[in-house]
Amino acid sequence: MIGLLGGTFDPIHYGHLRVALEIREALGLDEVRFLPCGIPPHRGVPGASAESRAALVALALADVPEFVLDRRELMRSGPSYTYDTLCSLREDFGAERPFCLILGADAFGGLPGWHRAGELLDLAHIIVARRPGEVPKMAPPLMALLGERITDCPADLRSSAGGRVMWIDVTQLDISATAIREQLRCDGNPRFLIPDAVLEAIRTQGLYGREQTHTLTDSGVT
Repeated sequence: MIGLLGGTFDPIHYGHLRVALEIREALGLDEVRFLPCGIPPHRGVPGASAESRAALVALALADVPEFVLDRRELMRSGPSYTYDTLCSLREDFGAERPFCLILGADAFGGLPGWHRAGELLDLAHIIVARRPGEVPKMAPPLMALLGERITDCPADLRSSAGGRVMWIDVTQLDISATAIREQLRCDGNPRFLIPDAVLEAIRTQGLYGREQTHTLTDSGVT
């Protein structure tokens, strides 16, 4: 099974990494693919370029073989719709490989408003990361979308390529990318909120500062 974790990663931080690790271990995922968003359809323009954000993700994942940077959303024009990403992944991995799309509780609650939301479960399972004991709120549109798809059995995920929804309790680190960007803008110190290699690259290249003059790439600076 393959886990899929999308987001702007603006910048990537330990909250993203810890959730991915705990879900990978809980479900026995072969890998988790991190998918930086190129053009977010549901929020404003990110604070760093797509290339810079992807390069920071690459640094964060460098020592974890089971975590993989997937750049496909950055190479596609137009908004980065999850439906299109899942279709692209199906082309690469085939129709039978189980995919587990990892969402936070807030993103899950807004699922009915997503592009082609009713077809997402045709392409992947949905894994909702929640605080221990938390019961995600499900408005009627979300309940109608899910139907009888909820399961608490990991074997159900392995038996099909998609179609099920599962809650998984994770350690929710209260880390905000917005707060990290503000700290950096004000010359604060976000150490221990993001990996040291990521922080060093941000500082070296002046990302998220008052004046951002460089674009960090996977191989250096342009």
